[in-house]
Amino acid sequence: MGLFRRTASKGTPQASEPAEQPQEAAAGGEPAAEAGPAAEPSRGPFDASQVSSMGPRVDLGAIWLPVLPGLELRMEIDKRTQKVTGVSATLGGSGLQVQAFAAPRTAGIWDEVREEIAGSVAKQGGTVDDVPGPFGRELIARIPATTSDGRQAVRPARFVGVDGPRWFLRGVLTGRAAVDAEAARPLESVFAGVVVVRDGAPRPPRDLLTLTLPNQGRRPETATEGTEPRTPTFDPLTRGPEITEIR
Repeated sequence: MGLFRRTASKGTPQASEPAEQPQEAAAGGEPAAEAGPAAEPSRGPFDASQVSSMGPRVDLGAIWLPVLPGLELRMEIDKRTQKVTGVSATLGGSGLQVQAFAAPRTAGIWDEVREEIAGSVAKQGGTVDDVPGPFGRELIARIPATTSDGRQAVRPARFVGVDGPRWFLRGVLTGRAAVDAEAARPLESVFAGVVVVRDGAPRPPRDLLTLTLPNQGRRPETATEGTEPRTPTFDPLTRGPEITEIR
């Protein structure tokens, strides 16, 4: 894994490997032994209650992020508050930005978030396709952009999301991973291996869950309790190194 870098955010805070197939019947027709009740799911993203150890992941507070050889992580820091607002992983010309948000107990928010993202892209003159993907429905966006030499261009981005127990995890794939399935596969595996650590504090839906720098990460049992909820700040197109550059 590469070195961490701090990246200042502008403005306010802002697939995976296939699941293992069931075991085939053992020789002689006897069914294979089933996993015991302590067996962990073979694929995520996971809730902290579903895993018994951190495994090969780095502790970023609300997110435990898997690491791969050559993966470089950048922590996005809000200039005004100095709080960590997101984490971006880059690998071989591709990027993955990950953020975790609070969600209601009884319903997910990815369906309505996709509609909001699609509407925002359309207002910028871009186009969006809502398609099935390895994590469920996802968005393939093509967003107008201006190159360094002033030419008009299109920036592709893939928005993926997963609703968990009282949390929502969003990922944005950029660069080659947004348009090339082969390039996307390693970063999809990173997203699939994320563990979300939702603290017990009351939080409004879409409140950004607290991220920390690697040496400040916390385990679930030491997560902050009783924190006052903050005002929801959720704008899916103004977070991340690729998206924030588009105005």
